[in-house]
Amino acid sequence: MLKEKITREILNKGYSGEFLYRFGKNFGNLYDNFEKLYGDKPGFEEHVYQLVNQIYNSYETRKEDLKVIDRKREDNPSWYMGNDIVGTMIYTDRYNKDLKGFTKKIDHLKDMGINYVHLMPLLDMSDDENDGGYAVKDFKKVYHKFGTTEDLIEVADELHKRDMLMELDIVLNHTADIHEWAMKAKQGDPKYINYYYFYDNREIPDEFERTLPEVFPDTAPGNFTYVPELDKWVMSMFYRYQWDLNYTNPEVFVDMIDIISGIANFGMDILRLDAVPFLWKKIGTISRNEEQAHIILRAMKAAMRMIAPGVLFKAEAIVEPYEIVRYLGEGKYDECEIAYNASFMVFLWDAIATRNARIVRTGLNNMARLPKGTTWINYVRCHDDIGLGHDNNDIYQVGYTPEAHRKYLIDFFVGRLPESFAQGVTFMENPKTGDARISGTLAALTGLEKGVKENNSELINDGLSRIKLLHTAIMCLGGIPLIYYGDEVGHFNNYGYKDVVTEQMDSRWIHRPVIDWDKMAKKDVKGTVEYEIYQSLKSVIKKRSELPEFTNENDFEILDYSHDKIFSFIRQKGNDKTVVLINFSENGESIAVNVLDRLGVAPNGYYDYLTGEFLNITNSSIHMNKLSILWVKVK
Repeated sequence: MLKEKITREILNKGYSGEFLYRFGKNFGNLYDNFEKLYGDKPGFEEHVYQLVNQIYNSYETRKEDLKVIDRKREDNPSWYMGNDIVGTMIYTDRYNKDLKGFTKKIDHLKDMGINYVHLMPLLDMSDDENDGGYAVKDFKKVYHKFGTTEDLIEVADELHKRDMLMELDIVLNHTADIHEWAMKAKQGDPKYINYYYFYDNREIPDEFERTLPEVFPDTAPGNFTYVPELDKWVMSMFYRYQWDLNYTNPEVFVDMIDIISGIANFGMDILRLDAVPFLWKKIGTISRNEEQAHIILRAMKAAMRMIAPGVLFKAEAIVEPYEIVRYLGEGKYDECEIAYNASFMVFLWDAIATRNARIVRTGLNNMARLPKGTTWINYVRCHDDIGLGHDNNDIYQVGYTPEAHRKYLIDFFVGRLPESFAQGVTFMENPKTGDARISGTLAALTGLEKGVKENNSELINDGLSRIKLLHTAIMCLGGIPLIYYGDEVGHFNNYGYKDVVTEQMDSRWIHRPVIDWDKMAKKDVKGTVEYEIYQSLKSVIKKRSELPEFTNENDFEILDYSHDKIFSFIRQKGNDKTVVLINFSENGESIAVNVLDRLGVAPNGYYDYLTGEFLNITNSSIHMNKLSILWVKVK
């Protein structure tokens, strides 16, 4: 068989023992998945050899200091499952102009307790239409406005010196229409025409579009773009200048391994794989979450385990809750180690708007648990919009109607309702269906921005309470917390995006602020909102790291106390236990003290680990202040 033949040949080539060891562990998985994808393609054997050669070349060119990191992580495969990693997501140019300047701001992140930095897309792109960097012109080069590839490597090296991790995006689904492959395709090169989905007429595109939803129906309707240079139609599911890669072509897969490993070899610890649900297209479906997309990821992971086993994959899969878990391998396959917990994010915002815990309790109860060795990214805000991707069954289960409930949330967060404190805006609003997503900063959506602008002390205090509650919630559920840049001091909406030609059609730029470092300096000034947010966040990051039960290797358990306003769960590891109580109401609430029974007898009383204060217990009930969270332990 071909697999055995190639294995024998590799073993006889005199490669290093380290590479041969990794090859022996992973080649079988790589080959099996690659064969599932391409076994019936002409020249399959040749493609396998090309792939193996690419993998070895990528291993050989990896720097020795990165190989040292790989070895340490191989010896400790659960290295990312602790309670000591806290991330942030940053736009380089909006944070501090460029990569050289960025190194000067690492102290700020370190002081907060951040040790994992995700720099938003900074690979080469067009100066105008680039979808925020997700339309890549050259995967092997840094965009000139951000600096050079050498600058990027220097930042990674500096972070590693400080025991910090670095992450970069890889856009797997598409390239810019000015990428080298696309340009060669426009010139009529048949090799590169086959790198994309090209069609001579509208017949097949029309067939696709009978079932294909639109990603950006407002600004980019349709899924195909006419290319006059070729008199053909190309698939472009995102924007017209982003051409979908054709993964039915094995040469695309081989070249993408070169790209993935090349970016890893810049010094990345985590690779954010963008738009992974879209990787495989199939007529008659929505072309999302197809089984072949998972096979592609399994093959990519097997390849990377030979090249750089210390590098993690993070899936950008903002899909239905039951689909997200599949990208973590379902406990059966190696795919991604990390995924965004978009469901928890939406549940939290639902609770903020409704002032109750119904959805967050029901939704988390119904979610599939994570496969061993995988974890979530828990976040409140990120660069993207808030899509209301609740499972309809969760909504029905708590007594709401899905369509009406989503409309309520949209109206609430864009300030259309009298009881709303939020100042968000819609993204991709569909007037026909009423569907929309939500843009806005944390400060804007929690009422802090409105309170400051109106000089309303009650709104300010409630906004601060919501921010503290949300940040504390993502620290204790289980997973890696991620703090979006600017949220550590409560940056407001960036309304100036409307005056920028390349941004004005995309409301997500409203929550991609240019950092005001004078505002950031107020984090050390008592009495300011910046101080309140920052110092609270810094404190809770530290306290999380002190609790063994908050590692990612053990799950949470929702406690069976269906209090309408208070959500309760327990984290336990051996004898270490914490009960978490979250009051989403704008009123003080009480819950029966027996919610703490799992903690055991407390001869000296129960106390809140966050404040060190004993609980307020009256008539066998725990009193909670409005918009508050407790980490309860036994004294």
